[in-house]
Amino acid sequence: MTDEQIMSVVDRAVDGFQGELNDLESAIGMLLIGRQYGWRVLLLIHSPATVRKYTRLLGLSHLREALPEVGVLAHRSNAWRLLDDSKNFWKVVRGQIAGIRSSKAETPSR
Repeated sequence: MTDEQIMSVVDRAVDGFQGELNDLESAIGMLLIGRQYGWRVLLLIHSPATVRKYTRLLGLSHLREALPEVGVLAHRSNAWRLLDDSKNFWKVVRGQIAGIRSSKAETPSR
């Protein structure tokens, strides 16, 4: 999605929203962070239930329709860096492999 399309999603969600504003704020934050990190990193940060809730609040069917699979800043995510070829991404998302999920991001050392 383009920046204009992202803002259109945000505007529609805000205009039609009823409920707890902190949920809407978190959903919008997830969308904006996802622009840079990608939907795979978001699935490593949030539980599947949280992603479904926020996606629904934004009026999207799937994050995949709005965000890149792997964003330009994915390499800064600790969870993304811990996920290697020997681990199954979807097993980590479902919680079948422990010790990977993390919401921490770091600037790579130079």
